[in-house]
Amino acid sequence: METLEQLQKQLGSLEELQGIVKTMKALSAANIHQYEQAVKALTGYYRTIEMGLHVALKDFAPSSFPTQTTGHEPATAAVVFGTDHGLCGRFNEEIAGYTVEHLNTVAPSPAQRKILSVGSRLAASLEQAGQPVENVFQVPGAANLITKTVERILLNIDHWQTQEGCRDIYLFYNHHSTLQGYHPTVVQLLPVDLKQFHTLEQEPWPSRVLPTFSMDRKTLFRRLLDQYLFVLIFRACAESQASEHGGRLAAMQAAERSLDEKVGEVTQDYRRARQSVITAELLDLVSGYEAIGSDERK
Repeated sequence: METLEQLQKQLGSLEELQGIVKTMKALSAANIHQYEQAVKALTGYYRTIEMGLHVALKDFAPSSFPTQTTGHEPATAAVVFGTDHGLCGRFNEEIAGYTVEHLNTVAPSPAQRKILSVGSRLAASLEQAGQPVENVFQVPGAANLITKTVERILLNIDHWQTQEGCRDIYLFYNHHSTLQGYHPTVVQLLPVDLKQFHTLEQEPWPSRVLPTFSMDRKTLFRRLLDQYLFVLIFRACAESQASEHGGRLAAMQAAERSLDEKVGEVTQDYRRARQSVITAELLDLVSGYEAIGSDERK
């Protein structure tokens, strides 16, 4: 049985852990909010880009745009978003397993894949799942740092297309959900399905003036497409970050419950040990008193 001093020291350690867990819960909740706001702020901009592409492609055959060809055999590439830090459950393992499973259906050979991992812990999970990683980027530490990361990713994608001959490029990330936490999601980044922008013809134009443009159609299309890719990658990064902190919040809530139970158990053990010490001291006093009284009677 542990001594009273040991139990008291254990209680102190558990209370310190409780303070750390509460702090991490508060940080995760605050970070979830900032990334949710970042995703929400993209909604209007994304809608504007969609409408612009619809106007640029109206009455125009997308097949007339020039396509790049290389002598390489077409390869498949993917950008996968994970974490650099732990304490978020099976966040990296789930997205890594989902990525490998999906890529096995479109490019069976791992040698035909180019993988960019955003997150060092995710890279380790992908390697463990049998998927080599070509490059690793750090996860942006705040919402205002996402833009720089997206720009680096776009440069890497351009390298894949021009130098590596990649044709199909995918985004893998954990989609954040307030009710369900998160779930793995895939988005085909390239080639872009241009037919989706023609479906906007069924929706009424939001203003009384019909849209028009004066610049070269192909130049306008390319610039709008660049912004479209930027928004998709930015949103995937922000969603992944919100999901990461959501997973960490859930892990901290589970840890808090376990700590509360452990503190309750140790507190009961401490009280029993303290009562045993008090009882032993009282018995010593009674025994001493009886011994003194016996000596006086003799």
